[in-house]
Amino acid sequence: MHKLLTITLVLFFQVASAQDFAQSLVKAAIDRTKHSVRYDGSYISIDYPGGDVPADMGVCTDVVIRSYRALDIDLQVLVHEDMKAHFDAYPSKRIWGLSQTDRNIDHRRVPNLQAFFARHGESLPISQSIDNYLPGDLVTWMLPGNLPHIGIVTGQYDVDSGQPLIVHNIGAGPKIEDILFDYSITGHYRYQPSDVE
Repeated sequence: MHKLLTITLVLFFQVASAQDFAQSLVKAAIDRTKHSVRYDGSYISIDYPGGDVPADMGVCTDVVIRSYRALDIDLQVLVHEDMKAHFDAYPSKRIWGLSQTDRNIDHRRVPNLQAFFARHGESLPISQSIDNYLPGDLVTWMLPGNLPHIGIVTGQYDVDSGQPLIVHNIGAGPKIEDILFDYSITGHYRYQPSDVE
């Protein structure tokens, strides 16, 4: 009986902790929409660790990176270290013809984030049911012209469609919009610090 109670309590606190983290991530993502950012994916040499492109520039991945950074999670370091140890698990050679990591840009590329989140978080089924997309989840899409895209699911919903709103930067700076099913979904992930191996 005591063992069952202990397991139940542990599970309860894990779920509560996961929900708290998701809410904190959503809050950080929504905060990104208050920043003026021009869409610019230029290659720039940045510091390591904790490097970032200038605050007034960025792309979709920078919304994700900066949201996690607000929670003291540095995807630049995490992606770089994992790629360094498991380079063949990432698409850099196949897509960009690279033979080694580049800590200036690797974490700013959607396919690399997809590989990282699949390896160290939960890779969830892609579905057309809004109930499967929870606050704090990460969704990736393929935009027309074969352009990969990423955004963060919020706990806010569009009053007309009922769909969860997404924080993303598709070209006009970080926005919160009803775009979940506007493009072909290529990935659905849930990544929290306890998932780091």
